[in-house]
Parts: sequence; C-alpha cells; structure tokens
Amino acid sequence: MMLKDAQEGKEYVVVSVETGDEEVDSFLFSLGCYSGEKITVISRLKGGCMVSIQDGRYHIDNQLAELIEIA
Repeated sequence: MMLKDAQEGKEYVVVSVETGDEEVDSFLFSLGCYSGEKITVISRLKGGCMVSIQDGRYHIDNQLAELIEIA
C-alpha cells in the first residue's frame, strides 16, 4: 500500500521509498523516512497529509506520498 492510501491514526512501517531522485531520497532519509521506520498519518490536508516520523511532524504532498510504500 502507498502512503497516500493510509488511514489516519494508524501506525505503519515504511517498506520502500522510490522517488527516482537521489536528492529527494536523501532529504526523506534525513527526516527519518526510510525502510523499516514507523510512520503515522496524523491528518489529511488538501494536496497531502500530515505525518509523524520518529519525533517530528511533516507535511507530505500527494505526489510524494504515492512514492512511499508502507505496510
């Protein structure tokens, strides 16, 4: 399942991040968004979602959320 399809309030594990852009992959890694890390969708916003990764909260747009696979 992709992050865009995740339910609010449920904790998931990132399976893979396939952006095809090394710079974006590096940025997401610095946020803690990498394979094996837990991620929770806090709320849905227009054009994206607010997520909790480790101790931070971030807004991820729908385009990027389609590239983050979760389980």
